[in-house]
Amino acid sequence: MHFHIITLFPEVLRPYLETSIMGRAQEGGFVNFHLYNLADYSVKNTRRSDSRPYGGFPGTILAPEPLYNLITEIESREWKQIHKVFLTPRGELLNQEVLEKFSQREEKDLIIICGHYEGIDQRIIELFNIEEISIGEYVLSSWELSSLVFIDGMVRLIPGVISRESLVEESYSKALNGRKEYPHYTRPEVFQWLQVPKELISGNHKKIEEWKNKHTKI
Repeated sequence: MHFHIITLFPEVLRPYLETSIMGRAQEGGFVNFHLYNLADYSVKNTRRSDSRPYGGFPGTILAPEPLYNLITEIESREWKQIHKVFLTPRGELLNQEVLEKFSQREEKDLIIICGHYEGIDQRIIELFNIEEISIGEYVLSSWELSSLVFIDGMVRLIPGVISRESLVEESYSKALNGRKEYPHYTRPEVFQWLQVPKELISGNHKKIEEWKNKHTKI
């Protein structure tokens, strides 16, 4: 899967995408992350990509010309139209089902737009039929963070990136009927004054299963 990520701050994204599971996914050939600095596509080489919105509203928004030029260039380079996603509080709420849908897409390319300031010009969304997704009912100062949440949640579901066993039974999985995962414990059996639940060290699979079901949250 190829991620074409449009941002004003590629230096924010690069360390995370090169680390841990994301880094191993790229090294293993499961994904490719292509970072594009929107400032490089500013009008008249001013490196200014934002402007004041019409209507006298506060703040600034990303102007249409740089985004249009960059998206068009990416698609012409790849010789195809690519599905596009914009992370915004106005979008469809992100959940595990949405992530699974994206991880299983036949089309292996995505353009992800990291907004900034008050967002992007609405005409870009309409011209390119961009899908809007929200990671929650709140607002962040860095839309790069929203994009990383989306990318991380999707990449870990791509077959081979992490072990299948780790994915089968976790929060919101089908194995747990969409419920939240139970607590976990490891050695030592007693830490400070807190002890591992006796059911988990009993060796009795029936008791372990009963404990697990009892502590799996709706």
